[in-house]
Amino acid sequence: MTKPPKSPAPAAAIPAVTAAFSDLPSLNFKVTAIAGRTSTHVRFHPSAPERATIAQALGLISLPALTFDGDIRPAGKRDMVLAGQLTATVVQPCSVTLEPLTTVIAETVRRSYIADYKLPEADEMEIPEDDSTEALPEVIDAAAVVVEALSLALPLYPRAAGVELGEAVFTEPGLAPLREGDLKPFAALAGLVLKAKDTDKG
Repeated sequence: MTKPPKSPAPAAAIPAVTAAFSDLPSLNFKVTAIAGRTSTHVRFHPSAPERATIAQALGLISLPALTFDGDIRPAGKRDMVLAGQLTATVVQPCSVTLEPLTTVIAETVRRSYIADYKLPEADEMEIPEDDSTEALPEVIDAAAVVVEALSLALPLYPRAAGVELGEAVFTEPGLAPLREGDLKPFAALAGLVLKAKDTDKG
């Protein structure tokens, strides 16, 4: 099954998977050891147990396949770039039926590491349009970058083909559910109030 369109996730909603699951796989490259190279090949192909750990961290039913193939190369005198192709097969619960739904993901991953990177002042903080740039660390964990990229590429509300989004009903335990039809009288009343206010202004 091909990958359905996904809704963009806000930067604040990026899962801190590496912080929450310390046993996630890692693929570390010490910057001082690779700085003089023209290019350093990076291939991340986690084992079945490692994929199971990643699946748990991302709330997936399973992660049958995950591969990243790319490289780390210098950019300018001191900066570095990690770039490559991520491919994965993920199994998520359908957001409507909760049945397993398989999605194939193919994403280009790029992360720029800036040696003289400076964070904006507190009063200038805002969500950047380009969140692929960060300070150059002593060690680049390519696996952490791949897991984060995968988390952002996941369909936000996966839905099987032909499945329609039904009426959602929410209520507290022991109370009668409030349905869409129950809200219509209140919406009509609100419209009358607004109309009355406009008449008074006139």
